[in-house]
Amino acid sequence: MVSREHKRAGLHEKLQLLRSITNSHSMKKASIIVDASKYIEELKQKVERLNQDITAAQTSNNRNPLPMQVTVETLEKGFLINIFSEKSCPGLLVSVLEAFQDLGLNVLEARVSCTDSFRLQAVGGENEEQSENIDAQVVKQAVLQAIKNWSESSDEQE
Repeated sequence: MVSREHKRAGLHEKLQLLRSITNSHSMKKASIIVDASKYIEELKQKVERLNQDITAAQTSNNRNPLPMQVTVETLEKGFLINIFSEKSCPGLLVSVLEAFQDLGLNVLEARVSCTDSFRLQAVGGENEEQSENIDAQVVKQAVLQAIKNWSESSDEQE
């Protein structure tokens, strides 16, 4: 008798755990199992979508053979722009500085390394005479566009 009660309590505990994991509101054993199977199907669909996203990201990375890390942070008066590539990128600095100029950003301070890799850390301040304010996302998009344009032009020259 103790064994039967022990098994029943264990089964009840497992059903309650399954009910909580699957967010089932049912008290019936069959309904909890149906809810659990629906939950498993939802998880499978999420995994499939994530796998598709990963495949799409890998495909887009294969199209862009030059991986770059670009970050733009907003400072009190201006932006901190960081660009890094593991490869040397002749001519990229000019393209990025032209993008800054097009945005009306003044380079207040910069550190650049172009030897074995490309690294740029720059502090850009908005031009005082410029009437419209720009945000970090606009700066990042302009830098990414400059990198894309540079990459396309350097591919054409090869």
